[in-house]
Amino acid sequence: MINKIRTQLVQNAASILRSPVHLLPQSVQKKALLEGLKMAFKEALEDGDFEFLEGKWLKVSVVDMRLDWYISYEDEKLIVADQVQQEDVAFSGNLNDLVLIAGRKEDPDTLFFQRRLSIEGDTELGLEVKNLMDSVDLEAMPKPLQTLLNQLADFVYKGLQSPSTQSEVVNAYSN
Repeated sequence: MINKIRTQLVQNAASILRSPVHLLPQSVQKKALLEGLKMAFKEALEDGDFEFLEGKWLKVSVVDMRLDWYISYEDEKLIVADQVQQEDVAFSGNLNDLVLIAGRKEDPDTLFFQRRLSIEGDTELGLEVKNLMDSVDLEAMPKPLQTLLNQLADFVYKGLQSPSTQSEVVNAYSN
């Protein structure tokens, strides 16, 4: 029963969250995203690892939520914009897949080859962004953020498992 509820929540997460998120003012969304990025990439920002993004724009799209964010690096700081004239590289995927990537439950390369993650534009820049994401040390994140991300990714991962896979796991443990 609980597995069915989790599966339904995970499968419908984007449609459940879409309206409330779109009701938030863009300035609140940008602030939350920027603060989250600063926490997640604290070490990389301190080391100047974002210099490759200076003067360039990364578009991140959460397709099933109809959300687009534009991220760049200027004066040793990350910046987030509502719109830009032209992005240099674009990453897009569905909410659950992006959560799985962030929580290290799925590899971006695997999702890319399964066509669940799209990377368009400047390939070299896209590779640098992907490598930077891969280099983030989840253990260096603040403990509450680390715990939240791990639990959310676990929840999504389990919720995406097919019912037959879930019953095989339950049967394996009950023998």
